[in-house]
Amino acid sequence: MEEKKYSYKYPHPSVTTDCVIFGFDDSQLQVLLVERGIEPFKGRWAFPGGFIKMDESCEEGALRELKEETGLTGAYIEQFHAFSDPHRDPRERVITIAYYALVRIQEVKAGDDAARAKWFHLNEVPSLAFDHDLILRAALARLRERIHFEPIGFELLPEKFTMKQLQNLYEAILDVRFDRANFSKKMLHFNILTQLDETVWPTPKREANLYSFNEACYRELKQKGFRLEF
Repeated sequence: MEEKKYSYKYPHPSVTTDCVIFGFDDSQLQVLLVERGIEPFKGRWAFPGGFIKMDESCEEGALRELKEETGLTGAYIEQFHAFSDPHRDPRERVITIAYYALVRIQEVKAGDDAARAKWFHLNEVPSLAFDHDLILRAALARLRERIHFEPIGFELLPEKFTMKQLQNLYEAILDVRFDRANFSKKMLHFNILTQLDETVWPTPKREANLYSFNEACYRELKQKGFRLEF
């Protein structure tokens, strides 16, 4: 009798990946969801994800699913948690490895494996499939923690941005409000921004300087134990 290729003495759970994709529209933090085209939860919104193939790592699987469902390639993703409730998937015993990604909204489109992909403001996210409501809360908590230690917010902004755009981003992530002058003073004090010889006119009466992120200075500060406090 021919031996089956995947036959085990003990039960084995399946493994999936799910990716929480954050974007920013100059005023609000958004999250990308895909409408499920198959059961279970057909027609419900969920995070891009799927089952890991036998010949790929979890990260490779997450990047593949991102490309198939959103058309996104080359994104920086970071693993933040594993979700293993025995009843989280009605099909079978499934453990999911969760990642988050920070992308510019215009880089994402619907891929082949999802009915459609859509950006939602955080206060407009519908009830999600599986345990994805829990996954979203955990991803937000990690994002708010990491923003003090890593320049993760800059991946959501254009390469050239105003101080107001940067402040709006930090306020959206941390769900707080900053004094404009104090925020600007603090960010410039750390020397992680480069002021460019360019300006824009956000309103007909106000001119604003443009900045870019100085990654080299940031890395140097981080080696000294830098922490961005507000």
